[in-house]
Amino acid sequence: MEDFINKLYRNHSFIYKGLLFICTTFLIVYLFPKSGKFKYNFEKGKPWQSEVLLAPFDFAIKKNDAELTQEKQEIANNSVLYFDLDNSVKTRVTQSFAAQFKKMFSDSLPRVTYNSLFKVGQEIISEFYIVGVLGESYNFSETSSIVILEDRVKKQEGFFSEIIKQDAITPIIEKSLLKHNLIKYKKNFISLFFDLIEPNLVFNKSFTEKALQEDLNKIALVRGSVEKGTLIISKGEVVDAERFQILKSLQSEFESQEWGKSNYNWIIFAYTLLVALALLMLYLFLRKYRREVFENNTKVTFIFFNIFLMIFITTLVVNYDSKFIYVVPICILPLIFKAFFDARLGMFAHVITVLLLGFIVPNSYEYMFLQILAGIVTILTVSELYKRANLFISVGQITSVYIVAYFAFYVIHEGSVENIQWEMFIWFILSGLATLFVQPLIYAYEKIFGLVSDVSLLELSDTNSTLLKELSNKAPGTFHHSLNVANLAEASANEIGANAMLVRVGALYHDIGKMKNPTYFTENQSTGINPHDELSSKESARIIISHVIDGIEIAKKYNLPDRVIDFIRTHHGTSTVYYFYMKEKKDIEAVNKADFCYPGPKPFSKETAILMMCDSVEAASKSLKEPTSTKIDAFVESIVDKQIEEGQFLNANITFKEIQSIKKVLKHKLANIYHLRIEYPE
Repeated sequence: MEDFINKLYRNHSFIYKGLLFICTTFLIVYLFPKSGKFKYNFEKGKPWQSEVLLAPFDFAIKKNDAELTQEKQEIANNSVLYFDLDNSVKTRVTQSFAAQFKKMFSDSLPRVTYNSLFKVGQEIISEFYIVGVLGESYNFSETSSIVILEDRVKKQEGFFSEIIKQDAITPIIEKSLLKHNLIKYKKNFISLFFDLIEPNLVFNKSFTEKALQEDLNKIALVRGSVEKGTLIISKGEVVDAERFQILKSLQSEFESQEWGKSNYNWIIFAYTLLVALALLMLYLFLRKYRREVFENNTKVTFIFFNIFLMIFITTLVVNYDSKFIYVVPICILPLIFKAFFDARLGMFAHVITVLLLGFIVPNSYEYMFLQILAGIVTILTVSELYKRANLFISVGQITSVYIVAYFAFYVIHEGSVENIQWEMFIWFILSGLATLFVQPLIYAYEKIFGLVSDVSLLELSDTNSTLLKELSNKAPGTFHHSLNVANLAEASANEIGANAMLVRVGALYHDIGKMKNPTYFTENQSTGINPHDELSSKESARIIISHVIDGIEIAKKYNLPDRVIDFIRTHHGTSTVYYFYMKEKKDIEAVNKADFCYPGPKPFSKETAILMMCDSVEAASKSLKEPTSTKIDAFVESIVDKQIEEGQFLNANITFKEIQSIKKVLKHKLANIYHLRIEYPE
């Protein structure tokens, strides 16, 4: 049992990766649509590339969006308008008319005229309320059908033109008076009816909308059907509009079929295989080309988490409304991976993610083409993410690629730009703006996963930081040495394409352990007194070597990232404190060399190897007397070659060619430091 537990402990990293792989696979499969996938790819206006297609079962031909929209518009245009009738209004107006008429027209009028006027008034009221009077103005068509409701019961039907509107009252009065040769009483009648007429119709908006919705719900979503065995399309035939709609109907019917338990399980199994293969490719890439990432479970978890997060967000958007899929800022993924790792890993993970999203999104080929293209642009354009201008420029380029690619696809599908959906461009712009969220996201990831990006490195490179200020106060010589090493290391990193920002920060902090005993290091001995004179060689070596361990402790105390602490650990590798070793050897023949060696480890990256070379060269350059170009060249060659002979760079992925380039930079920089001129022949 104990052996089994020990075996589990030894392989816990591998077991964790396996569990992470399995969990991520099943979580992604859980998000996938649980239906069969139509096996044919087709585009409108393009030849059918597959074999002759016969209808595998009976299915209905669905109407396309344009047809449904047209039908809905026709129904809306011909919909019935409903009005509520208040029958008491006409009675009230008739009674008021009799009373007001007597007040307005005195008995002095001839009886015949008086009676005629009264009779005309009654006729006008009757005409007003044949259908009814509407109090508000509505922008309905005059030919629209109407239904008059009294107590929610249909009383009469007609057209909207038959309803009396406010602006039609005066013309009706004039027409009736003119008919009976009483036009001279127009002013009196208009004044009388202006206060008298009341609207008896009210537009019933809710009832009208409900009736319209019922009519819309009755729209048939299909037009005709295709029987099993019917020829749908032959190889080489062009997919015209009619065939395209039939194929889309077949695809929709196929993917929406009710699957039996056996079919369902097979579909899940097949999805699981495909997702597992995709994630396995990512694992293999990390294991072969990014070994340091693969061996760090936190970084592997971070990568898988981000891939799953993008798939999860896209699934939510597709389930809500698939037209918003381009709002999801997929290009955040390569940006994040490039910020924390490198461009190649970012591109590989982005492609894997987009391939997986192809199972979820509609028009998967078009979607994948756009997203992979945008990912390539992201990787190629974004450099030095900590510079805000670079991010804005990159977002603009990503948005432009989306817009241009979508425009090209639309023209290919439709053959014109007349009905192009301009709102898609808004989604692309929103996606670009959402990509700007990468900055706060990087900060959050740094805190959650303990990673470090170039943005954090820029902050750490500030020489006004608390730790570097303390170093400059306690060990000014070491601080000055660190600045010189940082400049040499940054120039060397730029020369071979390494991470210049990382190596600069590592150089600034690599000797912070010397703050504990600053006077034991020659660069800080300003009084001429050397405390090593009172110590044995072994004790002196122990103090010198301990600055590495002390530096690690101080770095952890100040919460420096592990990537920076790696420079403190490795900047001397397993080299020997040569001066004290040789001094001890003079006194004692049998010397244990291990007592005079740094604990290591050796540099394991280009950046840590660069720091080791620059640190040794800069420190030793202080002993050069009357330096010349020839002396400096030989000096740099001897120091670096000695480190190569000791095998200090065996674990670092650095080539001899890159080492030669670094030597060249160091020679040039040291020549500038000592202000050497070209040695002209006499």
